[in-house]
Amino acid sequence: MANVELRNVTKVYEGGVKAVDAANIAVSDKEFVVLVGPSGCGKSTTLRMIAGLEEITSGELLIDGKIMNDVAPKDRDIAMVFQNYALYPHMSVYENMAFGLKIRKYAKKEIDVRVHEAAGILDIEELLERKPKALSGGQRQRVAVGRAIVRKPKVFLFDEPLSNLDAKLRVQMRAEISSLHSRLQATMIYVTHDQVEAMTMGDRIVVMRDGLIQQIGTPLGLYNRPVNRFVAGFIGSPPMNIVTAKVVESGGQLMIDEGDFQIQLDGDMADTLRSHVDKDVLFGIRPEDLLYDETAAPQNNIKARVEVVEPLGAEIHLYVSTSQNQIIARVPPRHDFQVGEEVNLHADVTKLHVFDMESEAAVAQPSGVRA
Repeated sequence: MANVELRNVTKVYEGGVKAVDAANIAVSDKEFVVLVGPSGCGKSTTLRMIAGLEEITSGELLIDGKIMNDVAPKDRDIAMVFQNYALYPHMSVYENMAFGLKIRKYAKKEIDVRVHEAAGILDIEELLERKPKALSGGQRQRVAVGRAIVRKPKVFLFDEPLSNLDAKLRVQMRAEISSLHSRLQATMIYVTHDQVEAMTMGDRIVVMRDGLIQQIGTPLGLYNRPVNRFVAGFIGSPPMNIVTAKVVESGGQLMIDEGDFQIQLDGDMADTLRSHVDKDVLFGIRPEDLLYDETAAPQNNIKARVEVVEPLGAEIHLYVSTSQNQIIARVPPRHDFQVGEEVNLHADVTKLHVFDMESEAAVAQPSGVRA
């Protein structure tokens, strides 16, 4: 397999639209890296530049240490799996998988060995004689992946391959692609807008916004230590609660003051935020770090009114509101919450995040969590 490196790679379209701005990404051999972000963030453009389907405006793309900017797509030794499968409807599954090898003039015996090997890996051997119209969405996606596998490329590229599948099949297919990565020990770069896919599949995640890379890290690293408000709100489901508050001091004790509630700060976080006393900040806490406990001590409690109850079986998503903000809590299903009910949510003070009001960069994060 291979490593892939982007050095200050930029893409500017006609009219001066900058789709990707000075991207620096290093993908190690056999690594699974996911590019994630909202629509228009530049993730698919980045993938297409790696594939050679988009011209690089400036910067360098290297595969195995060799600059690939001017190398034709067919000579980059990559294979790409698209969102729409792109199968030939008049060809059988076997013919679709073999087509790329045929035009590269591989021997018939070699083609047959590779197709059956890939079909075995993907458990689609019994489908080889069928046409695409006789396949389900998940089966078509397996064929598209199989067509890439037979190439035995240095790098696999996936451009939102699961977007057209239903929710249950997406869960199944993302597990299969992760398993495939382990079996093939392949270098894979995967694009998605779904942060759950990114968290569950990637060795590392590249979070993008408006053409700029916001943060690169492991799934838990991004979750526990987001570098700014955008990453904090994008990674995690339900998203992190982020509200405007003020750092205040009373009797030598620092607190986060939202107006309707106060959270007491201790230890390293208090030391870090001492320079922010009387300043507005963005206060963040994840839904699972708001605990429903009727017996909890009054300090660090958020008193709020229940607006929406979403029972999910193993947990409840509770949408509550103070006079100024709506907040989401993820709580166990041990209480029959009612809309309009007043509840106390106890904030876990070891899991607070604070972001700068102007730059939205993280200024204080939980200590002792995995980065």
